[in-house]
Amino acid sequence: MKNNRNIKYAGLACVMLSIAGCKTASIAEKTENRTVPENYADNGLDTLNTGKVKWRSYFTDENLENLIDIALKNNQELNITLQEIEIAKSEVKARKGEYLPFVGFSAGADLTKSGRYTSTGSGEATTEIMPGRETPDPLPNYRFALTSSWEIDIWNKLHNAKKAALNRYLGSIEGKNFVITNLIAEIADSYYELLALDNQLEIIKQNIDIQTNALRVVKIQKEAARVNELAVRRFEAQILSTQSLQFDIQQQITETENKINFLLGRFPQKITRSSNTFSTITPADVHAGVPSQLLENRPDIKKAEMELIAAKLDIKAAKAKFYPSLGISAGIGYEAFNTKYLLTSPESLLYSIAGDLVAPLINRNAIKAEYFTAGAKQIQAVYNYERTLINAYVEVANQLSKIQNTAKSYDLKSKQVQALNESIQISNNLFSSARADYMEVLLTQKDALESKFELIETKKQQMNAFVNVYRALGGGWN
Repeated sequence: MKNNRNIKYAGLACVMLSIAGCKTASIAEKTENRTVPENYADNGLDTLNTGKVKWRSYFTDENLENLIDIALKNNQELNITLQEIEIAKSEVKARKGEYLPFVGFSAGADLTKSGRYTSTGSGEATTEIMPGRETPDPLPNYRFALTSSWEIDIWNKLHNAKKAALNRYLGSIEGKNFVITNLIAEIADSYYELLALDNQLEIIKQNIDIQTNALRVVKIQKEAARVNELAVRRFEAQILSTQSLQFDIQQQITETENKINFLLGRFPQKITRSSNTFSTITPADVHAGVPSQLLENRPDIKKAEMELIAAKLDIKAAKAKFYPSLGISAGIGYEAFNTKYLLTSPESLLYSIAGDLVAPLINRNAIKAEYFTAGAKQIQAVYNYERTLINAYVEVANQLSKIQNTAKSYDLKSKQVQALNESIQISNNLFSSARADYMEVLLTQKDALESKFELIETKKQQMNAFVNVYRALGGGWN
């Protein structure tokens, strides 16, 4: 009867704990908006997607391919990201271990001396372990045992924490893919910038030769009293200005080479390249596909999605801390005051088993704070996901527009350069026959140099768009 009453009271206590623990504050979870426009502006519904093309097929320059290969092995940022993946993987293992039983082994020895005229000492003096023998004094004790503890995950608190860690691990993999995409794009962009600088340097050298020849003619005409010293000085100043520009370009070349070497994880050295083909490079056709394909192609979007799922699971795990937790502990082993009795059964055998039901009742501020923090982070994750999605769409739209506009601009600037190249020869002939002023020659040469620079710059912008649209579409990591 008494046992039944105790069971009844224990059951009542469990119910009260459950009711008290289940009282939780509510938070508002935000749902992400995954809708994207059906297509890119003026692009139609093209199902082909350049983002799925492997980078070796997209970049056909052998020197560039070699640089990317080296970077994918040696780049420090990428290798740091790989270690972050290992850290996330270890976190998953740790979370998984939390909801499995813990089993441990313990062993120990101690020695106790009690005062004879104390309650403990007097009791031991009269206690006989064996007939005619008192309890040893001082009293040694030897023991070893297996112990086990296990929290029963009745509310899926630990399982949700493990799932959250797993999604963050998957997100770290997508983060690595995003680093690869950006690394390939940055190397390609720097490589084409290097080719452009080489071509600009060659143009400067050609212009120095042209200007030097023009100066020689001016000096001859000065001797013939057809021009004055002012003309000679103006031509000399133009040559000095162009020579100064040459060293500026050489400095930019050095810095760009060093930037590429840094991305390759090595100290500065010469970058092998084929600069003479830069002006004739024709970018391949780009197929943007439809915006919804960004959800599966862009690693940063998939990473944001994994973090969003993890944030939702964090809320569930935090909410479960309000509920009662059920724990089971057990142990079995041997204990004796003398080693020769240590393995004596059943006298030296000890074992225990216990169950605990614990629920927070008073001062749950820490749990509430964790719960509300998880809710705020979930809303943050939603906004981050939506921002990442919009940013991806904008990047693709910008680069598609840039490809079209730079192609048209390059055609027009090519015609401009051709016209100014012809005008240089015409102005030189007119100047030689005293039918044109030397200022016309100077201005024509200056305009021709600027137009050639602008043509190379436009080609560089065209290749920049070619690289960045590939990155924006999520290409490179696969």
